[in-house]
Amino acid sequence: MTAKKPRKAKRSDPKKKASKSARRAQSRPESAKPIQASSRPSLPDAAAYGVDLMQRQTLFFDALRQRANTMLAHERDGMPPVLKFKYELVADAATFEPACNYQLLKILEIGDICLDDCLDPDKPPVIIIDPRAGHGPGIGGFKDDSEVGIALHEGYPVYFVVFTPDPVSGQTLADVLAGLRQFVELVAERHDGEAPVLYGNCQGGWAAALLAADCEGLAGPIVMNGSPLSYWAGEPGANPMRLAAGFLGGAWINHFLSDLGNGRFDGAWLVQNFETLKPEGAIFRKYADLFENVDTAADRFLDFERWWGGFYRLSREEILAIVENLFIGNRLEKGLVKLGAHCEIDLKQIRNPLVIFASHGDNITPPHQALGWIPAVYETTEALIAADQRIVYLINQHAGHLGIFVSASVARLEHRAMLENLSDIEALEPGLYEMRIDNPTGDPDCDHDQYIVRFEPRRVEDLVFETQPEAFERVGRLSAQLETAYSNFASPWVRAWSNPVTAELMKWSHPMRVTRYMFSERFNPAMAMTAAFAPMVRANRKAVNEDNRFRTAEKMGVDWIETGLTRMRESRDAASELAFSWLYDWPRLPEPIKDEAAKK
Repeated sequence: MTAKKPRKAKRSDPKKKASKSARRAQSRPESAKPIQASSRPSLPDAAAYGVDLMQRQTLFFDALRQRANTMLAHERDGMPPVLKFKYELVADAATFEPACNYQLLKILEIGDICLDDCLDPDKPPVIIIDPRAGHGPGIGGFKDDSEVGIALHEGYPVYFVVFTPDPVSGQTLADVLAGLRQFVELVAERHDGEAPVLYGNCQGGWAAALLAADCEGLAGPIVMNGSPLSYWAGEPGANPMRLAAGFLGGAWINHFLSDLGNGRFDGAWLVQNFETLKPEGAIFRKYADLFENVDTAADRFLDFERWWGGFYRLSREEILAIVENLFIGNRLEKGLVKLGAHCEIDLKQIRNPLVIFASHGDNITPPHQALGWIPAVYETTEALIAADQRIVYLINQHAGHLGIFVSASVARLEHRAMLENLSDIEALEPGLYEMRIDNPTGDPDCDHDQYIVRFEPRRVEDLVFETQPEAFERVGRLSAQLETAYSNFASPWVRAWSNPVTAELMKWSHPMRVTRYMFSERFNPAMAMTAAFAPMVRANRKAVNEDNRFRTAEKMGVDWIETGLTRMRESRDAASELAFSWLYDWPRLPEPIKDEAAKK
């Protein structure tokens, strides 16, 4: 057996070793690379972040305190509209017969600039109808770059329809439409009989459609922004609000809440539904953005919350008519809505040119609900042309529901383009058109010559939206049965116990109000300390740099939480769709055959 020679130790080549280390470092993923000593968290970074965190916390709670005090002050002042513009009262429908709680305002000034010299006498007046869906009026004009501001900029005389916080006792949807019709007639008289342009937002849009289809009719183009006229339509998993009646039992719950409110339905319930629809944004991200950017975001937050936190009320008769006719019954597109003793609303009666503005980013009123009524009313393009009707629709790809009315960039481009081209829309041949805006610069403030508006013909047959008509019909029948049972047996007992005192207690105990006024020092003495410390914090503010490792980790944590809430909401919506299908979307059973001969 021969002995093995000992191996010689290899000399390490420092250049090779360095090159191998470099190659390994390059091939290693970014997240696995070691942190350089200079980028590691240090004690000064932690101390600076700690000071910044405590200061932002103080300013964050001070913003919530200001919001609470603004809400209470707004209540004391009678909750006037949050319009940015000076106005005068033209007519109050409370003095009409029948009476309702609507008012007609005329916009007079932008700041200190009088409008009389800026208006174009050849342009018709514009009447903007704000939504009455839980909030107060003013969203169409609560900042300069808004629907009101753009209409004024284009030279249109502008009128604004608002409403007071409480309805007239027993007020009905027919009373509201009668008041709106008198507003339209009054504005036409003030402008030498020229028919006004109706500009409706959300609920205000279908109110304008009801008004245009009323017995006496209406002349003038109608712009409907994010307005649901076909409530059963929607994309599964993306528009879960249309399913709510199937799980709540229909209209009886609104009747019950109205009875508890002594005949008035609190709009805070509707706003709460909007927030829970997408909680990762409306509940979490809104406050997370305020906390992270409290130095720059507080004023914008307070300005918007002055409108969002103003909850108005509807009468029992109104909310039931809205729910039964539109949301559950879907009767508007069927021509079955009856207002008054002799008038049935039929959308085929509308002869006004219609402009429909919707967005794929709108999960409350998607294009399905804004456009789905067209093929239901006009089965073919030829039927639409034979009716001598012009319908133009415009689709935004990203704006959310409120962005259609609130976004400054949307107002400066889409709304301006619609108003600038109203005369061209009226001159179109009867038919269906899609309005396309070519804006190569991408700048919403560009001049008119820098963007081009085209009206491309479309066919009604191509507007195909997924619906579940049989399932929603079953929901409607269940709602009618439960509403009948509640009206006959439970409602008299609830009304007997309800009174103005209990209604007021119920109003102020609503979670949407409690979570706001609890931060006022009038209700929470601890907030007085926040009010005292906030000015000192602002005077000695030491904001941390954005590249601070702790600040970066905070933002990453916020994104993770938002992502988790989004996944939970998507799972909830998917489960709701599945449960709704199980409960209501089962196949119709064949009719039994009674004739024995037919069996054979």
